[in-house]
Amino acid sequence: MEIHDKSGLTTYLPSDARYKSMKYRRSGRSGILLPEISLGLWHNFGHKDNLLNAQLLLRKAFDMGINHFDLANNYGPPFGSAETNFGRMYNDDFKPYRHELFISSKAGYDMWPGPYGNFGSRKYLVNSLDQSLKRMNLDYVDLFYHHRPDPHTPLEETMGALDFIVRSGRALYVGISNYPAAEAKKAIAILKELGTPCLIHQARYSMLDRWVEDGLLDVLTEGGVGCIAFSPLEQGMLSNKYLNGIPADSRAGQGMTYLEKETVEKNLPKIKELNKVAQERGQSLSQMAIAWLLHNKAVTSVLVGVSKIEQLVDNAKTLENTSFSDVEVKKVKAILTA
Repeated sequence: MEIHDKSGLTTYLPSDARYKSMKYRRSGRSGILLPEISLGLWHNFGHKDNLLNAQLLLRKAFDMGINHFDLANNYGPPFGSAETNFGRMYNDDFKPYRHELFISSKAGYDMWPGPYGNFGSRKYLVNSLDQSLKRMNLDYVDLFYHHRPDPHTPLEETMGALDFIVRSGRALYVGISNYPAAEAKKAIAILKELGTPCLIHQARYSMLDRWVEDGLLDVLTEGGVGCIAFSPLEQGMLSNKYLNGIPADSRAGQGMTYLEKETVEKNLPKIKELNKVAQERGQSLSQMAIAWLLHNKAVTSVLVGVSKIEQLVDNAKTLENTSFSDVEVKKVKAILTA
């Protein structure tokens, strides 16, 4: 009997050349090297998404040497579905290569009802990671983050939970995300004292959102902690998507969460000027936006979220030129501060 499978999906065998073109950077003063481009699963891996496309994205990423996949307990939608779908794809394609992968997850935002399904208590963090491991079919994650500061739980409890998570074998490393400079400094100090150093801080960072430059990057550098940037393209604003207006099918055009039409319109003059600089550099605007972050040596890796393989390939081409001349730096800074 013949099997008429028309999906086009065949057994996955990674490219033998997967580590020949990707560049890697050390995270702080650790032993970990991360690809300069990492793949975030915030979008495009939920139950509502095209999961065949998602699986092909993961395959292509690994073939390109992108061995860092970043998730969180509430990625989807619905919550948990990105981890569930990743777990299936991991079983199908990547389980033999677990030792080559660097997989991260997080907890800190609302995940389940009741007093223990949010923020930064020891109970929430440990329970959440246990659930994440089951969804992803993993024995451990390489990196577990506290996703955001908790104004009510003592920092000692939250960092103590991260220390316990490593000592219990649930994670190899821990990190923090969305922490302002002062709190990050305290968290890093507590973890160091506990004997479980903070590996990395994941922060929103782009040409249009440079808050990390006001002290946080200095704290991380002094503490020997890496920085991985998310939303480098500001939900698509730093791409060619909005150069000629707001498409009806775009995030801003549809009024989707995280990007409003008014925000795009406000930033459009800067976006157009930045695009001129990118063209002069022989790059697309999105490539220059990623290059601008990697130009900062405090940045270990840039997380990209893509819906198409072509976007992933285009983003990776950024690594062909991440340097900026003094003239280019002056031009970009003048546009950003105008």
